[in-house]
Amino acid sequence: MNLKNCHNFSDFRALAKKKLPSPIFHYIDGAADDEITYNRNTSAFNDVDLVPNVLRGVENVDLSTTIFGKKIDLPFYCSPTALQRLFHYDGERAVGKAAQKFNTMFGVSALATVSVEEISSLIDTPKMFQFYFHKDRGLNDSCLERAKAANFDVMALTVDTITGGNRERDLRTGFTSPPKLTLSSLFSFATKPMWGINYLTKGKFELPHLQDFVKEGTSTNSSIGNYFSTMLDQSMNWKDAEKLCSKWGGHFALKGVMSVEDAKKAVDIGCTGIMVSNHGGRQLDGSRSPFDQLAEIVDAVGDKIDVICEGGFQRGTHMLKALSLGAKACAGGRLYLYALAAAGQAGVERALGQYKSELERDMKLMGCTKISDLNRNNLRFRYS
Repeated sequence: MNLKNCHNFSDFRALAKKKLPSPIFHYIDGAADDEITYNRNTSAFNDVDLVPNVLRGVENVDLSTTIFGKKIDLPFYCSPTALQRLFHYDGERAVGKAAQKFNTMFGVSALATVSVEEISSLIDTPKMFQFYFHKDRGLNDSCLERAKAANFDVMALTVDTITGGNRERDLRTGFTSPPKLTLSSLFSFATKPMWGINYLTKGKFELPHLQDFVKEGTSTNSSIGNYFSTMLDQSMNWKDAEKLCSKWGGHFALKGVMSVEDAKKAVDIGCTGIMVSNHGGRQLDGSRSPFDQLAEIVDAVGDKIDVICEGGFQRGTHMLKALSLGAKACAGGRLYLYALAAAGQAGVERALGQYKSELERDMKLMGCTKISDLNRNNLRFRYS
């Protein structure tokens, strides 16, 4: 199998599995506990049917939308994700360049493997910085000031990682950052020699936003779950979020909001957007899918802030359904991470291009020529 044979989400996943050592692949692929929420994130879309209109003159389709004051050409963007150079040696560089080619937003994690300074010098497309609230206040200040100096457009505070989720696949494979060879994983790394060669020869693996402050995840092997549980500040509260919003002074979002109550509080503290998200099913198993929660959150705050639906998207039709419920945009990590692992920048470009083509085709089949044409009249819920 090669990139030319990748026609959908599942194909990119299969090629990523072929390219990556088992612990690295399962870090992307896995989720918390029994992975019920992870699976529900996608299956939720199947409970809603699309109702198309015809004879609407759909020769020209405009997929653009505006989020956080920035117009982007696609109604979806690349969510910030950690450790990208483990998946492909170009990491965030590849994803950012692909996002720029399609003029969509690109997120950079505090746990990124390429610095905000380098990203800013390479990429002009709108950029989001994902902020983790560490116990180390010096580290927090450093991340904020560096992202601000690098002219990032949006700060997104992750609020659903107050402790690490129970990611049992990582426990079984022994996944850590940096990777650690164990007796159980040795064979997997040995059978993927190109990954090892690239890891050792394509520049040192680093976490540039963290390494001057903490050893965990940089020079000391750590699981992500353990990192969240020990390094992040579990006393973080609404006052902390409000102070951070004020200190940032620009577009500010909370990533990981799942209740109407919290969405309203986000408005109260000055947020300009929220990501309705359960961290890809990697934190609280048994929680609802973002799509299941989307309508009530849009109804509560959609006229005040940008509501973004994040997670579970594997098809253009999934995005159509979220946009029809009132999401300003859709976002996801796995929707481009498998493609990154499969073929670097070329893989991400192919994946984004396929989602764009699906959306254009599906919009025409729906009888819609712009995102604002999508509404709840286009949907029927099978269960209510």
